[in-house]
Amino acid sequence: MSAAAVTAPAGPGGSSGPAEGRVTLLRVVHSEWIKFRTLRSSWLTLLAAAVLTVALGTLFCWATVSHWDRLPAGERAHFTPAEHSLRGYLPAQLAIGVLGVLVVSGEYSTGMIRASLSAVPRRLPVLWAKAAVFGAVTWVVATASAVTAFLVGQSVLAAKHADTTLSAPGVTRAVLGAGLYLTVVGLLAVGLGSLIRSTAGGIATVFGLLLVVPGLAEALPSNWHDAIAPYLPSNAGQALAVVHQAPGDLAPWTGFAVLCCYAAAALAGAAVALRRRDA
Repeated sequence: MSAAAVTAPAGPGGSSGPAEGRVTLLRVVHSEWIKFRTLRSSWLTLLAAAVLTVALGTLFCWATVSHWDRLPAGERAHFTPAEHSLRGYLPAQLAIGVLGVLVVSGEYSTGMIRASLSAVPRRLPVLWAKAAVFGAVTWVVATASAVTAFLVGQSVLAAKHADTTLSAPGVTRAVLGAGLYLTVVGLLAVGLGSLIRSTAGGIATVFGLLLVVPGLAEALPSNWHDAIAPYLPSNAGQALAVVHQAPGDLAPWTGFAVLCCYAAAALAGAAVALRRRDA
């Protein structure tokens, strides 16, 4: 160390230390941001999620316009233009889930996690920083994609005067809710990726929770299905991204709170495992 090293002012006990060596959460967040933004796969996966959200929503709206004159009157009456233009966020959740798992499991597969935990001996700030960086970036990309999908979709539907506006009841909440849903799905994936530490296992678990379990619930007796299905992660969270709730669905913000509880449980389990297990 050179003699020009910056030292912290002496405290009441007369001790001093190198100011540059302090590990703070802000510095850990900055470190995780550098890791995230320097990986090409991060931006390619986010781009894939954005393209799926916008392109599929536009495609569904175009297909509706092309068949509008042949749709039954009852189907036209119950048509929800906002939800139609947002349908692309459902496949986009898979890309977000995969990236959320990779944010953590990628370091375990390469062994880089040992260097990260050596630099941050308390360990937990690494997990919180990863979740904060990934959550913030995902929210920005997902929300921008949802707004774009809505605006483009409505411009397509306007050809048949079937469009709507953000000022219509429930529409703004549904559009912004799609971005919030994808963000929390990503945080759930980060927690599961850290808890399982395996890329294949983490992705399989995320896909199972979002896709397989709701499908299995359909096979249950109706009274069981009606009691269980609304509380599954995907069903609960998606209540925020629809304009009109179906009978038996949770209220929008109640469903979103349930999804947040799943993500919080996954991150809490990951925190316990990170403190107790070796890297």
